[in-house]
Amino acid sequence: MVPLWLGKALLVTVLLYPFRNSIKTFYKALFYLPHVTSSVIISMGIGIPLGIWASKSDLVEQVVRPILDFMQTLPAFVYLIPAVLFFRLGPVPGVVATLIFSLPPAVRLTNLGIRQVPEELIEAGHAFGSNWHQLLFKIQLPQALPTIMAGVNQCIMLALSMVVISSMIGGGGLGDVVLRAIQSLKVGIGFEGGLAVVIIAIILDRLTQGKQKRKSNQ
Repeated sequence: MVPLWLGKALLVTVLLYPFRNSIKTFYKALFYLPHVTSSVIISMGIGIPLGIWASKSDLVEQVVRPILDFMQTLPAFVYLIPAVLFFRLGPVPGVVATLIFSLPPAVRLTNLGIRQVPEELIEAGHAFGSNWHQLLFKIQLPQALPTIMAGVNQCIMLALSMVVISSMIGGGGLGDVVLRAIQSLKVGIGFEGGLAVVIIAIILDRLTQGKQKRKSNQ
């Protein structure tokens, strides 16, 4: 007599056997998503304060702007070289290369959003006795939030593309699926991995847009 739990396990195994490659892709996606989110969080943690600093100082903006231009014109594959030299192969250099690659939009759009805040609002804040901290968090950042969220969105999209490229240095995840499909000329598996990346991109894009809409409605 076969135990009930064993029969259920065998039934689930038989039913899911045709979808075995998709389940492997799902596990790759579970590894891919934390890679992207950690890179984006660190990138935004560096980029937003740097953008605020650049918006407050013309000297800082003049220094940062050519660096950001250089970073955005540099080919994506070049970022892998210093990451491998310092951190060897594996997921860590992939995360480092991804966060550096996705950093410029966060700095640029934060700086742009704060600089575009109307002077009338800032003057009204000074008239009511607001200090620099209150001006920043009560007036400038809320007004610049749509532009900053556009920077977050761009940061996520760049991170998604870079994580796929970082599979060349052992980054793993869905990029590994795409890379192996290219090496073995398996079009179907490559399309499956690419489609999974697109689905994750759409989900993250809708999440950031929903967050922005809720803030604007408030």
